[in-house]
Formats: sequence, C-alpha cells, structure tokens
Amino acid sequence: MQLATYQYDGRRFVGIVSADGQSVMPLDLPQAVAAKGVLAVIELLAKGEALPAAAGQAVSVASVNLEAPLPQPRRNLWCVGRNYHAHAKELQTSVFKDNDKNPESWPIVFTKVPECVVGPTANIILPGAAISEQIDYEAELAVVIGKGGKNITRDNAMDHVFGYTVVNDITARDVQMRHQQWDMGKSFDTFCPMGPWIVTADQLDGTNTRVRCWVNGELRQDGPTENLIFDIPTLIETISRGITLYPGDVIATGTPAGVGLGMTPPRFLAAGDVVRVEIDGIGAIENKFV
Repeated sequence: MQLATYQYDGRRFVGIVSADGQSVMPLDLPQAVAAKGVLAVIELLAKGEALPAAAGQAVSVASVNLEAPLPQPRRNLWCVGRNYHAHAKELQTSVFKDNDKNPESWPIVFTKVPECVVGPTANIILPGAAISEQIDYEAELAVVIGKGGKNITRDNAMDHVFGYTVVNDITARDVQMRHQQWDMGKSFDTFCPMGPWIVTADQLDGTNTRVRCWVNGELRQDGPTENLIFDIPTLIETISRGITLYPGDVIATGTPAGVGLGMTPPRFLAAGDVVRVEIDGIGAIENKFV
C-alpha cells in the first residue's frame, strides 16, 4: 500500500494512493483520528485491528493538498549521520572531525524535533542571516516502525518495519557544529519535509533502492541504499538497545555524498532555491526555500 495524509475540502483525510500515484481513496476514520495522519492507521494495525474500510470516492492526487504522512510524529525522529562512506569522507574535516575516525565503529545517532516536519511541497523557511546562512540539504530514506519493541535483534528487525518515506534532513551547518550536539542545527521550523506518502514494507525493499537529490535541477546526490555503512536491521537493533521503539517512530537512515558543505567552495541554500528528493519505489518531495 501507499498511505497518504492530505487535505481536501478543508478536511484532513488518510487514504490509500493508487499504484500509479494518480488517485487517493479516503479511509473511514473519524476526523479526530484522521488528525494524526497515517499514524492513526499504524497504531490501529499494531493493535491487531483491521485496516479501516474505504469511505467515499477516490479523488485525483492533483486535486488534494498532500501533507506529511505523519504530520506531527509522536516524538523526535531518530536520525543517522555518516552512513555512506563517500559522505563520511566529504565531511571528515568538518562535521565529522571530532568523531571516531572509523565510520564503521558505531552509528552516529541524533534527533530532530517532531515540530520541524512539514509536507512534501511545503515552503522551507530560512532562519535569516542572524541565525544561520549555512543551510544544507540531506536526502534520506526514512524507515517507519510498525511494531514496537525494545532490544530488537538484527535478525528480527525487519519484522518491525511498517514502511518507508522520503525526508530531507535540512541542516544549519554552523549551528550543528557550534553546539557539538547536532539537534539544534537540525530542528529549525520546517527543516524536515516528508512524503509524499508512506509505502508499506510489503511493496518496497528499503535495503535495495536509490536516493537522489536535485538542487535547482542539478543532480547533487545519488546513492543506492545497498551502500549504507549500517544497514536498516543494524540501525533498528542499535536504536532499540535499552530504548523502546513505538509504532510510528521514524528512523532517517543517512544521506549520500553530495551535500553543499562537501563542495569546494561550499554551496549553501538561499532564498528561491528548490530542492527535490526522490527515492525509487516511493516518489519525490520538492520544496522551495524562502
């Protein structure tokens, strides 16, 4: 399935997107429940309940306003830094200079606050020169947890995956490095566009897909997820060590090489720039910076 959260006629709906991505069928959810977006469906299924029935007629995706499939995640998003070798190399003298020199030792894990999540076509608000002028993009595959658990083993990890979506882990590089901990530079308002929907794990193999990013039409990032330093089962095992994961939790798996900071000279984002992130088997998000 492809599950979307969207606005139509002034109301929020959760629906099943057709295989060709052209139409969406609303599910029978009360408005108070649909307010949680696809998270409402994930939680129902985690309790062993059935998928809600369809309600009404399918409508064209072009006629709705797609929102982030998880409009406000239940808690901070888990994010992984330095998870492609080429990206580790391009930032080894900047972002990663004080980290363990061996990128295969342990994953670098940080979080983004849920309030930074916006929709797949939403404008991204630049914070202004007084706060940061080093705004960067990071195209990423995000894993959505379907079955909670603690101390999940690598062998059982994929049983806990509900599906996958696309995120752009937008980052204020100077703020990221200034505070030594990364959360503040990662969590500005609108700094996590997500979407266009969640593709369930029975439809997509997240361990075998491709992440790409364009800035103003120029291809900057292109990486297969087979090249992850720490694969998805390892990330789930690591993050759940002593920590309970819940249905609807999100794990952003890291970004390929080609970020703005890694260029010579660095090429940061400015007002008017448009960033498109696309993942094979899911779709694309595209956001303008204002």
